[in-house]
Amino acid sequence: MIKPIDPRLKSWIPVDKNCDFPIQNLPYGIFKTAGNKPCVCVAIGDQVLNLAAVAKLGYFNQLKFDTKVFSKDSLNDFISLGQPVWRAVRNRIFNLLNADREELRDNVEARKKVLLPMNEVELLLPVKIGDYTDFYSSIDHATNMGKMFRDPANALLPNWKHIPVGYHGRASSIIVSGTNFHRPKGQTKPADAENPVFGPSKLLDFELETAFIIGKPTRLGETVSTDKADDHIFGMVLLNDWSARDIQSWEYVPLGPFLSKNFASTISPWVVTLDALEPFRTEGYKQEPKVLPYLEYSGKKNIDITLEVFIQPAGQQPHKICTSNYKYMYWVMEQQLAHHTVNGCNINIGDLMASGTISGPEEGSFGSMMEITWRGTKPIRLPDGSERKFINDGDTVLIKGYSVKNGVRIGFGECKATVLPAT
Repeated sequence: MIKPIDPRLKSWIPVDKNCDFPIQNLPYGIFKTAGNKPCVCVAIGDQVLNLAAVAKLGYFNQLKFDTKVFSKDSLNDFISLGQPVWRAVRNRIFNLLNADREELRDNVEARKKVLLPMNEVELLLPVKIGDYTDFYSSIDHATNMGKMFRDPANALLPNWKHIPVGYHGRASSIIVSGTNFHRPKGQTKPADAENPVFGPSKLLDFELETAFIIGKPTRLGETVSTDKADDHIFGMVLLNDWSARDIQSWEYVPLGPFLSKNFASTISPWVVTLDALEPFRTEGYKQEPKVLPYLEYSGKKNIDITLEVFIQPAGQQPHKICTSNYKYMYWVMEQQLAHHTVNGCNINIGDLMASGTISGPEEGSFGSMMEITWRGTKPIRLPDGSERKFINDGDTVLIKGYSVKNGVRIGFGECKATVLPAT
């Protein structure tokens, strides 16, 4: 298996030290170029490695699987081959790109066929998502929201420390980074109004999240334990679960978010494997009271992933407004998946399960405008002199995520979208 924290490992493709995609990462994605069909690729430096072209040249012949999966418009068929194949392919790619291996390095004609500059291709949604679940698993975020909307002394609801709270969301409106969307419309009820009104959301927010992609299905009635959960996870992406706060506050009782969430959720195009992230495992919050046995786990399950959010007004440079970290999660992926399936709910390849907003314990690490501006009472000032309580039309919100150890940076690339005026 590749050792991501070994800084001596280099590719013959130049990779800047601040690049998210060294040879120790090799995240999977889907790309297309003008006039060509989409296919599977891997990121290396500022290049994409076309795996369909690599397969056509016979470089995967020794692995004995149907390489037609690389000519698909999603990763689902490749994922369905199972974890042993994912790892074998990743190790084979590593050997082909290794600076010490001449097989592809010294074949100039082959290199021309399999490598393309990343800025010359279109990156697409990496998986076909059948179902989408959004959790609510950051204790600092949940506490902040409870303080704002409920009793500050009892910010968490009684169930919060006993179950990973979640809800089933809309999969059809999940979009890949770079896809812009229009400000949502819906019903809101101003505080001084007797009846609701209809119109564009005035309190549009981002939510800093990650998400994991299911890589191994289960049948109806089966469950997944915390110690087997990683076998069912293909990898992780960044996610911005856009939220219309004013629509949400009017509609969420009694069944939760609806129009306030289902208009758009943005994910990054690159899927970073758990193998690449494994060296960054770390301790998380101590869970008290003790969780029920099916939610217990052993070892380090949090991951040290730095998460940054930037706002970029039209014509301006991006301005960082928060820095958080995945290690602040109270409920981890393995517990989320165990809880999701404990009632026998079946999962399918490509299902997306989101973390919920990830906030840290201090100001500067809050993962939404609702918290950063404390419900709009503390506007932030941008370098152009403008203020923000929430997200304006024309604003681009950009999320970045990366882990660093021994000088090796494993990152996700960008997760961004621009808010267009309501139609």
